[in-house]
Amino acid sequence: MLMKKLFFLSLILAFATITQAQTSDKKMGFGAAMGAYGSINEGGLGLMPEMYLSRYLNPKLDFTLKADLGVFNSKLISNLDLANLFLNLRYKLTDENKKFRPYLFAGPGLLADNSESGLNFNLGLGGKYYTKSNLAFYFDAGYINGIETTRAAKKVRDNLWKATVGMEYDFGKTKDSDMDGVSDKKDKCPETPTGVAVDANGCPIDTDGDEVADYIDDCPTVAGLTSLKGCPDADKDGIADKDDACPDLAGPVSLKGCPDTDGDGIADKDDKCANTPKGWKVDASGCPLDQDKDGVADAEDDCPTVAGPKHNKGCPVKVIEKIKEITADQVIMQKMSVEPVHFVSDKSYLTDYSKGKIDKLIQTLNSDAAYHVNIYGYADSQGTDAYNVNLSKDRIDSVVKYLVSKGISADRIIQQKAFGEAKPIASNDTPEGRLQNRRVEFEIFKMK
Repeated sequence: MLMKKLFFLSLILAFATITQAQTSDKKMGFGAAMGAYGSINEGGLGLMPEMYLSRYLNPKLDFTLKADLGVFNSKLISNLDLANLFLNLRYKLTDENKKFRPYLFAGPGLLADNSESGLNFNLGLGGKYYTKSNLAFYFDAGYINGIETTRAAKKVRDNLWKATVGMEYDFGKTKDSDMDGVSDKKDKCPETPTGVAVDANGCPIDTDGDEVADYIDDCPTVAGLTSLKGCPDADKDGIADKDDACPDLAGPVSLKGCPDTDGDGIADKDDKCANTPKGWKVDASGCPLDQDKDGVADAEDDCPTVAGPKHNKGCPVKVIEKIKEITADQVIMQKMSVEPVHFVSDKSYLTDYSKGKIDKLIQTLNSDAAYHVNIYGYADSQGTDAYNVNLSKDRIDSVVKYLVSKGISADRIIQQKAFGEAKPIASNDTPEGRLQNRRVEFEIFKMK
């Protein structure tokens, strides 16, 4: 009995002083279990608690220091039947990446039985099932070779069977520079940023397998392009599908990836006039601008701000001449000089300078109520003949409106005639000459 107590104490001291290991990362393992045992020769059944420490040696072998106790055997009166200490090698049948890891074990031991002790051995098989990286359920089943002991003045050898079920806890420290839970020796990506989820190799998780890690992947569940932060681009227009308003049709960034067939800046999907000629200005719906709503696009409208028929290029049809039928023998021409007024190119409005000249005409007309006036309009050679005739008439109208606004009766304005670019008084080849030709002239006369 003293031998058994000393032996049991040695086990406790061994467990307290030894440093063991279980895997390449956590090289220390502690196991505790409860099981059953019995004599192969004599029968009987008892309980067998056990504990062990294990040390990782290499991917295939562990070293274990195991202690088994045999208690409460049904064939014995004593509560404590035996104590056995083993130094085992455990041969692993799978690698440590599997959850279930079967193994074989064998090794020599020191057995204390019936106040006698001696060397013995054990062998068997078992398996571990890991629920966490460092915690596993395990079972052992094996054979324990007995020693010769004296029982009732008779030499006997009890060879035993055993089966135990328990738990193993693995512990130990290994270097993990990026603190991702994968030791540097196993870590294929040892510089992973802190907090990033990693796989078994220590590399950032890439769910969609597009070589863009989930933590920088804007589309982590769909394979995509590195240049688009892991997002796909079905139409290959350089815009990720998630940002592309037309993901199946290529288009520019300015239109959110939608095509613009006529190049007017309005995406085809919003363009009500998708075949607008190149260069034409369009409205928000992609149709050619038509400011005066006359059905003639501004790009083809000679008068884009004033409505007019299409046959007249969008310009209003005006009465070119307004003539009161009088003959030369009905009038007395007045020999007085009246300065003509001039206009800005392609314009019909009166400048302040021109109004000053007309004010002098108004003074003359007010000086004698018998005075009447004829008005003639002209243009330079820029533009078509028809356009210039209309422009000449617009200039006459501007002058007439000003005269009437200053109190001159319309009845005193006898003739209004537009000549367009006809009857130039200077060359149209120079800016100065064209300015002289853009004019309205006056004739003052009295009726007989």
